[in-house]
Amino acid sequence: MFGLEMGIDLGTASVLVYVRGRGIVVREPSVVAIDKETGAVQAVGEEARQMIGRTPGNIVAIRPLREGVIADYDVTQKMLETFIRRVAGRRRLLGLRVVIGIPSGVTSVERRAVVEAAHQAGARRVYLITEPMAAAIGAGLNVHEASGNMVVDIGGGSTDIAVISLGGEVVSEQLRIAGDSMDEAITRYVRRVHNLMVGERTAEEIKIQVGTALPPKEEKYVEVRGRDMITGLPRTVRFSSSEAYEALQEPVLAILESISRVLEQTPPELAADIMDKGIVLTGGGSLLAGLPQLIAERTGIPVHLADDPVSCVVLGTAKFLEILPQLDLDPERPNYVMR
Repeated sequence: MFGLEMGIDLGTASVLVYVRGRGIVVREPSVVAIDKETGAVQAVGEEARQMIGRTPGNIVAIRPLREGVIADYDVTQKMLETFIRRVAGRRRLLGLRVVIGIPSGVTSVERRAVVEAAHQAGARRVYLITEPMAAAIGAGLNVHEASGNMVVDIGGGSTDIAVISLGGEVVSEQLRIAGDSMDEAITRYVRRVHNLMVGERTAEEIKIQVGTALPPKEEKYVEVRGRDMITGLPRTVRFSSSEAYEALQEPVLAILESISRVLEQTPPELAADIMDKGIVLTGGGSLLAGLPQLIAERTGIPVHLADDPVSCVVLGTAKFLEILPQLDLDPERPNYVMR
């Protein structure tokens, strides 16, 4: 008999944890502050995110996941353990069962790293589900029917695109370009055009406030503070939405090309279904202004933004938890939703 049951969206940018019977109880950045001298965890989540670029020499703020996969195994394990312990409180973890969403293109080694990290963090049974499948379920799509559904999950580190039918992925592609790549593109643009060094948090704020995938009809501005590359002194510049549009062209076009490749490989019958139903966008990166309209223009297919795009993957793991007793699955294997 299992006690605590959790669904986890182990994202590059943020971690979301769903507990059966309680809903989403953790929504925190995937950041850990570590003391380099002792290896002790100083902070996890939002508290650690506030330390990025502001820590003394002996403390470093680390994002242990990069491009959708574990880049630092030990730190990921500590982060998972912290979140699980925070959720469990004083309860014992003898029967903890966990479902984790993973990118569709990860290798067997990368899958094993996720499973081992969850075990070390206290999970007894670990089940894996691909993020596009979890996102599709979380967005309310009927993935079990003999009909094509297309989901584009744009996270922090990777974009997962999949055509789903009869509970399986018919065509899928993982692109390691997503929200973080957009932030990096803005950082490069500000450095090149304005001779100003800005951090990743500032770049993300620019993207949220004035970022756009389409040429802006009305100009917006944001004050950007950084370090002048010539004088080395702090300086402020006025950054426009037109500049943000220009800066974001490269990652946005890469995502469009990936969507086109998946559509080209889709069987005709399923492509016809997608034409009728449209493409569903999930993940935090899909909130970029104008992105749904741009994808619709380029593909000629209707595009729908999920009601809560950031939570779709973790809500999909939650629904997967509910049907686990009906499925004869081997834990620790990359399980899709079985029909």
